Amino acid sequence: MNKQIEKAYEERPRNTVYQVTVSAIVLALLIWSGSAVDVSKTGLSGVQIAGNILSGIFHPDGKLLFNFTLQGVPYLLLETVCIAFLGTIVGAFLAIPLSFLSASNLMPAPIAYVTRLVIMAVRTIPAFVYGLMFIRVSGPGAFTGLLTMSVCSIGMVSKMYIEAIEDLDTRILESLDACGCNTFQKIRYGILPQLIPNFASTVIYRFDINLRDATVLGLVGAGGIGAPLIFAMNAYRWNEAGAILVGLILLVLIVEYISTKIRVKLARG
Repeated sequence: MNKQIEKAYEERPRNTVYQVTVSAIVLALLIWSGSAVDVSKTGLSGVQIAGNILSGIFHPDGKLLFNFTLQGVPYLLLETVCIAFLGTIVGAFLAIPLSFLSASNLMPAPIAYVTRLVIMAVRTIPAFVYGLMFIRVSGPGAFTGLLTMSVCSIGMVSKMYIEAIEDLDTRILESLDACGCNTFQKIRYGILPQLIPNFASTVIYRFDINLRDATVLGLVGAGGIGAPLIFAMNAYRWNEAGAILVGLILLVLIVEYISTKIRVKLARG
């Protein structure tokens, strides 16, 4: 048996020319991309700044990290979590009607196509641009971050909702219809049990993404911990920046652990 396997392996089709060609193309692309890297301006000052950044991260400002006032890291992290959480919830609710209108197995093709174009247009604009737009509407603050997170969540959440709706097992609905169930009963016992686990898992996953995006949105004044972080970095207060980054790392780890547990629970039922 082993001899037959070895013989089949020796007689396998040879594609050496193809492999060499692909390897040469990849190597050429790597060399060409490396030509765009300019290290001439990276001198002693740049290395020193990098060392200061690392020193600040590993020696965070303890007073700021454990400051429980409105300017402390705990409150700013709480504000960031609230922006991400409420933005995810609002976006998830707004995505429900759009996803049902976009489902090709429930709606006529023209309606589904137009609604998908709307969702695609919403997804095209980056969160940073939405933040700059809403700052002009509601001014800087947490509410701007909430509006931005809500709109940004619609695109991705709607796409995941649509896939869950189009994967519905219609045989369950046919069975309930044969049993004489009314429309409400078919929704209650045939549709919701199939959709709720997928919907909940999507919302939790989107919350993880929004938590990171909320930090970036703070850079444009949309609330959260991003603004103090960029102010500390611009003022070269690396100890304060290190305290904020340590808080962010701990927050992301905690949220990631909890969300993973919930998603596993939903998947296993």
